[in-house]
Amino acid sequence: MKRWAAGKWSESPDAVVMEEPLQLLLDGEPLSVVMRTPGNDIELTIGLLYAEGVIQSAKDVKAVRISAEAGERESAIDVESNVIDVHLARPPDRRPERSMLASSACGVCGAVMIEDLRRGLSPLGEGPRVQASLLPGLVDALRAGQGVFERTGGLHGAGLFTAAGELLCVREDVGRHNALDKVAGRRLLDGKLPASESVLVVSGRAGYEIVQKSIAAGMPVLAAVGAPSSLAVALAREFHQTLVGFLRGDRFNVYSAPERLT
Repeated sequence: MKRWAAGKWSESPDAVVMEEPLQLLLDGEPLSVVMRTPGNDIELTIGLLYAEGVIQSAKDVKAVRISAEAGERESAIDVESNVIDVHLARPPDRRPERSMLASSACGVCGAVMIEDLRRGLSPLGEGPRVQASLLPGLVDALRAGQGVFERTGGLHGAGLFTAAGELLCVREDVGRHNALDKVAGRRLLDGKLPASESVLVVSGRAGYEIVQKSIAAGMPVLAAVGAPSSLAVALAREFHQTLVGFLRGDRFNVYSAPERLT
């Protein structure tokens, strides 16, 4: 890599984050192609199917077949090692209406109807009480768990914490919504969804898709380093999720359900 600095060129190595397509199959039939950072692909797929309402628990999945990683790739993208097929224990209540390509920047791309984005969401329960002074430290804990980000600077992170600040799960991905799907997928596989006593912290902004997916996973408190969107705020208020934005340093804004923060 060539680097321009202080008015001159230099040669310098640089770590670049991986982004590859993952072909998703449902009962052997093509469902979608998701752009993601390889790793935790089963969690990503299970979390996505849960967010879409295709499955409600790990018991709904009969088998998952994932292509073996190639030892030495002939090209930058090895199609055979980027295919995952989920076989269900019973026919799904609904098959997600998605387009065949979802980029790493898109969490709800391909949804055919606006109603699809809200289907199955329920107002969140009372949830935990969280000390407001605890939240800023969770960003540092999330960053400490992002090993690949430290090397590349190019990944989003999602971390799930207890109300006391204990880290339960952290995942990274080039897509912020993928990182959340991986967290939700891990908790579902462990039999720990809905995550009704948890705090979710995300490294980027709080867009609609992050709020939608976290509500689907039963996460009552969502804190984002970046800004929320107007639609995200409206959804959080409707379903009684505590939504925190601009969590930086020792300050943050609370856009909905502030009563959970003490």
